[in-house]
Amino acid sequence: MSAAGEDAIAIRVRGLRTSFGEQVVHEGLDLDVRRGEILGVVGGSGTGKSVLMRAIIGLQKPDAGEITVFGESMIDRSDEETLPLRRRWGVLFQGGALFSTLTVAENIEVPLREFYPQLSPELRDEIAAYKIRMTGLAEDAGPKFPAELSGGMRKRAGLARALAIDPDLLFLDEPTAGLDPIGAAAFDERTRQLQQTLGLTVFLITHDLDTLQAICDRIAVLADKRVIAVGTLDELLATEHPWIQEYFNGPRGRAALSHKGSEQAPDSSAGKDGA
Repeated sequence: MSAAGEDAIAIRVRGLRTSFGEQVVHEGLDLDVRRGEILGVVGGSGTGKSVLMRAIIGLQKPDAGEITVFGESMIDRSDEETLPLRRRWGVLFQGGALFSTLTVAENIEVPLREFYPQLSPELRDEIAAYKIRMTGLAEDAGPKFPAELSGGMRKRAGLARALAIDPDLLFLDEPTAGLDPIGAAAFDERTRQLQQTLGLTVFLITHDLDTLQAICDRIAVLADKRVIAVGTLDELLATEHPWIQEYFNGPRGRAALSHKGSEQAPDSSAGKDGA
């Protein structure tokens, strides 16, 4: 591949094998994530979507294979060696994964303290306040604790923390799970706005067919321990693989896709429960 082609790839995975004891999760998995795209990652339960994400960001050591992020290898490298790369991504884990004993603002400041300890407390506070506004939270959310927030507000707080250090790459693990349809649509719209405004590359794990339709440029399907297909929604709908057909053309899939081409719901107020 040409140098220009290499530069167009944010994440490259080749021949990935991951396992837990005798349970093999991935075997020979290949995947490219293009710079500037929102890639949706789908698959049945147990196909290792979150494990794949964890392998990419260095939280899960694979048995074999190659993983590069922005052209730099993630395999067999120390935390110190990968520090410049880790500064270039943010992660929203399932459920937000906020620290319950810290306020929203303090949660957002965690990566700032880790990667930029030289920042003054005043500047950290300013950055946290800006990220809160950026993700659509009310300005008074900063001093609140996670338990005082609705589910949707916790997701937005987690998103604000993921964006704290101005990453180039954003990992989202089931960001709309547990949200009502209005809240999920609002979160999707906010994600797309941020991706376009900030020029982000987004690796998005989801089961939400509406999310796949609304904001994903391409979709990667995990099955049989590997990525069996990658393409646009229309390209996947034309694929004959039985799992893909069942997923997108089953009863729930047909119901979601029947709305294709309709106007997306506008971003709702962050103060509403679940938004």
